[in-house]
Order: sequence, then structure tokens, then C-alpha cells
Amino acid sequence: MNSPRKSHWNNVHASRDPTRVSWYEPRPRKSLELIEAAGLARDAPIIDVGAGASLLVDELLDAGYSDVTLLDVSGGARASRVSLINQDVTTFISDRRYALWHDRAVFHFLVSSDDRRRYVESMSAALLPGAQIVMATFGLDGPPRCSGLEVVRYSAETLSHELGSNFALMETSTETHATPAGSLQQFVYCRFRVAA
Repeated sequence: MNSPRKSHWNNVHASRDPTRVSWYEPRPRKSLELIEAAGLARDAPIIDVGAGASLLVDELLDAGYSDVTLLDVSGGARASRVSLINQDVTTFISDRRYALWHDRAVFHFLVSSDDRRRYVESMSAALLPGAQIVMATFGLDGPPRCSGLEVVRYSAETLSHELGSNFALMETSTETHATPAGSLQQFVYCRFRVAA
């Protein structure tokens, strides 16, 4: 089934140079720092949600991580030596569990409370006990729209509240992302641990 969300993101990936989209980073430095801070073994299973054309997977493989899964609603994610899952995260049912869930800029596109609830349910079911989450969303001073869609902006506190009490906030920081077009976007980065 071709949902409106899937159609939208397929069109974005088909019509735009991946190095010119607003979220492009030549090196996903902050995500890598937080993933390293999680202290995972190099063979621990990691899932990158909304991978698209992100370079994170290349950096993870270069750093020696060997069990990486990419989940994306569009057909834009491509890489060798990784698992690819072409599904909407709000309906994702994993056949395995992960030690780390990474999401840079998917959650803030979920403007419906039902979509956010389904996301958290999918994420919870896909995580190992004690797993960690690295998540980045637009901060409170971030843009109200991106790629033609409305977004929800978060602080670390409001994001933590949205995810629920099963996820303990370990660290957070606010970063300013410079888009390829030169505009500035505020992101809040958080690392959570699944509560015991």
C-alpha cells in the first residue's frame, strides 16, 4: 500500500539531490557522539529510523559497527552490508530486537498523537532490555515546517514526556544545524535508556 507519507517521502528522495536537502550533514557528528556514549559492543544491533540518504550508516560501518539496520518509509535508503526495511515506523513490527534506536528528524514529523503513540509502541517492542535511544528533533526555536510538512518542536523535557516513563533521559544538548541553503535550524539531541 502506498500511504500519503510514503508517497511524500518517495517524491522528496526522487526529486532532490540528497546533498541539498535541509537535513543533510556531511558528517553526522552529534549522532555519532551519542552513539559512542552508549558504550555498545561493535556487534550490538543498531537500527537507524528514517535513514533516507543519511551518511550515518557509512560512519557506523567505518567505526566497526557490524549489525546495522536501516528503516525508512521511502525507497531512498541504500547501502551494502546492512539490513534494509522499507516500512513506516508507525506500523513497524520488528522480527528482532535492538540495542540502540537512532532517529534524527523523524519523530518531529508525527503531528498526530496517534502516530506518536504508535511510534513509541513500535520502538518499545523493538528494543532489548536496557537498550538506548538517540533521538534528535527540532528544538523549540526550530522551524515550524520542513519539506512542506508541519512539525512538532520539542525540548528535552517535552520529548521525554512524549516518550513516557519507560525511557530515562541520560543526556541532552541543543545544536544549531546549518542547512545546505545556509539557514539555521535548532535541534535538540537526547540519549535515553530503557528503564529497568
